[in-house]
Amino acid sequence: MLSVGLLLQACSLLVACAKPASQEDFRHEIMGDARPWTTERFDNAAGNFTFAMVADLNGGERERIFEIAMAQLSLLRPEFVISLGDLIDGGSEDRSKLNAEWDSFDARAVTASAPLIYVGGNHDLTNLTMRDLWEQRYGARYYYFVYKNVLYMIFDTEDNNAQRMHQIYVARAAAIKVLQGDEPEKWPETEYYHMPERRFGNLMSEQIAYFKDVLASHPDVRWTFLIMHKPAWQSAADTGFDEIETALGERPYTVFNGHTHHYAYAERNGRDHITLGTTGGSQVPPDETAFDHVTLVTMTDDGPVIGNLRMDGILDKRGHIPLGGDALCYQQSRCDPEAE
Repeated sequence: MLSVGLLLQACSLLVACAKPASQEDFRHEIMGDARPWTTERFDNAAGNFTFAMVADLNGGERERIFEIAMAQLSLLRPEFVISLGDLIDGGSEDRSKLNAEWDSFDARAVTASAPLIYVGGNHDLTNLTMRDLWEQRYGARYYYFVYKNVLYMIFDTEDNNAQRMHQIYVARAAAIKVLQGDEPEKWPETEYYHMPERRFGNLMSEQIAYFKDVLASHPDVRWTFLIMHKPAWQSAADTGFDEIETALGERPYTVFNGHTHHYAYAERNGRDHITLGTTGGSQVPPDETAFDHVTLVTMTDDGPVIGNLRMDGILDKRGHIPLGGDALCYQQSRCDPEAE
């Protein structure tokens, strides 16, 4: 997994709080009080920065979308990027197949101009073999880092004991066969469909205790970001996330998750809880909130400023989507002829 040291090497942007420009920053020969600009206070406070997030690229990956997103992020120049899980297709116990999928993802991830930070999703951590492989390749499944006095808590929402993990894996595999079979309408009748872990994930006591300690040892950070694949916060008591919420207390924080393949916003406890859409994953054609995008978060003295950029609107200097992406579809509801 990427170290905090690598993150500290990322290039900074001109972002966030304004300050007067020095003579070295901004030079001109205009005399007098009348000036052909609005202000000389520039948005370039030293402690502020911008990072990016991308979400699901699997669960029915659409080819080339993720690669194009990495090229677009290289145009936008965030200091680092966080990918919110479902990085590979997974769902297998074949280590050679899984390693090949991870090799493919890694090769595409490093094309971005900034460090890319991994968050595990259900496609990445479906079974014990996949969990073991993750730990061999990337180390911690849940962890934290601090960047410019901002705390990032990266959760593993596939955190179950070995027996329950196997039950979920078997039920999930059976449900996928139904979805891909002749009677996909029977998907709601499957065992997996009714498992709460399918929708919300789970946090075991060890992970909860770990993050409670993290919060206790970082009481004075500027902001706290909670990053996870599944929205454990939506069923907090069942997933164990209620203990995290209690430990957060009155500190300012923001929650981001993926998993649902559509964009959604909610306010809970007076805090922003944001579900990202896709960055190459499958979309349900009638859903207008299902679109490929990247999220930019600029950290300022007043808190985060959050903007979402649709991939079909991020163009290079020629006015085109990078890597020949103009012909691709980034929202199925707009370009699928069968969408209603």
